[in-house]
Amino acid sequence: MLVYNADVSRWFSGGISRSPLKHICVPGLNCYSCPGAIASCPLGALQNTIGGGRFPFFVTGFLLLAGTLLGRMVCAFLCPVGLVQELLYKIPVKKIKKTPRVLALTRRLSLLKYLLLALPCAVFPLVFYLRSGAASPLFCKFFCPAGTIAAGIPLVLLNEGFRAAAGRLFAWKVAVAAALVLWSSFFFRPFCTFFCPLGAIYSFFNKYAVVGIRLDAHKCTHCGACTAQCRMQTCAVNDRECIRCGECIARCPHGALAAGVRGATKPAARSDEGTEDCDGLL
Repeated sequence: MLVYNADVSRWFSGGISRSPLKHICVPGLNCYSCPGAIASCPLGALQNTIGGGRFPFFVTGFLLLAGTLLGRMVCAFLCPVGLVQELLYKIPVKKIKKTPRVLALTRRLSLLKYLLLALPCAVFPLVFYLRSGAASPLFCKFFCPAGTIAAGIPLVLLNEGFRAAAGRLFAWKVAVAAALVLWSSFFFRPFCTFFCPLGAIYSFFNKYAVVGIRLDAHKCTHCGACTAQCRMQTCAVNDRECIRCGECIARCPHGALAAGVRGATKPAARSDEGTEDCDGLL
């Protein structure tokens, strides 16, 4: 988080960093308008490029590179939003347990992030550009909690001009962000699970990413210990919801899992406990 927002001189300035690195992207979700942001958010850059009537060659190439190397490991170790949610989850309140019903519902609702990727991040910006010649980054404008918490709120508090311009849209975004903050205290990474279009992009690479979780098929007994208590509600190691956090490696009683460079593999080590509702949802 500090690396992404390394322009310390702008943190309390009420303005937006003019870092010369703003023309490149960071791999995680970090708003371009954060006061200390030294680079751009790939999701915002994607929407702005499409909304400007251009093909996002650079952003596409960057996401292909990051996805091919790491897949959703970016979500685990390189995303400030994920870090904040994990810290919120440490608050000592009652958590939602992984039951067959919760797993089935979570897996189905997790498809929402693909809809958010397709419509407000790609289709709508293109449609609005074709109709009017310009389009706003709709996901960022109406929903993204990273922009609200790390950019919108600080700028409104410290800049009189932004404060005067804040209206119903800003109030809506604050409400969305507040709801996600509350949700994160009793459900692990809800934004990552249900709403993050960037995580949706990286999930396409999970099966093929160079770095990931390696399975020793000779040691695996398919006991399901790796996924039975997975906080990301995975059905199998390396499936689309797996963020390669490494907890399953420590949990495996047979030493069948390890982190490292791997070739293309099928999702492995499916749990037999509480995952019968995963059929067709891997």
